[in-house]
Amino acid sequence: MNLLKDNKYTLSYIYLLLSILGAIFPWISNYNFILEYGSSFDISQFIQLANANPAAESISRDLLIGASAIFIWIVNESKKLNIKNMWIVYLGTVLIAFAFSAPFFLFLRERRIIEINAR
Repeated sequence: MNLLKDNKYTLSYIYLLLSILGAIFPWISNYNFILEYGSSFDISQFIQLANANPAAESISRDLLIGASAIFIWIVNESKKLNIKNMWIVYLGTVLIAFAFSAPFFLFLRERRIIEINAR
């Protein structure tokens, strides 16, 4: 039995759960950054700390390159499938976290594919 194949909504709910976690966990870290470094979110200091050692630098560069490629795909795929509510994905990427917006896009995409296949 393939749970993801047997229930067409299961995968979309998994993506939705991941998007919720992708909003919560990065913002816990952002909140801790604000507590430790002051109430004004100093983006230059944030970037400096995100590159403070080779391990952090590796993760930062990995995310930058990977997220850039995926974001280009998201924009292209959303136009191909005519996915609604993409403003949430675009704003969410900037205001919340890529860890929120990528899985949220996948949620919207799965729902759109279900809608297309139901015709």
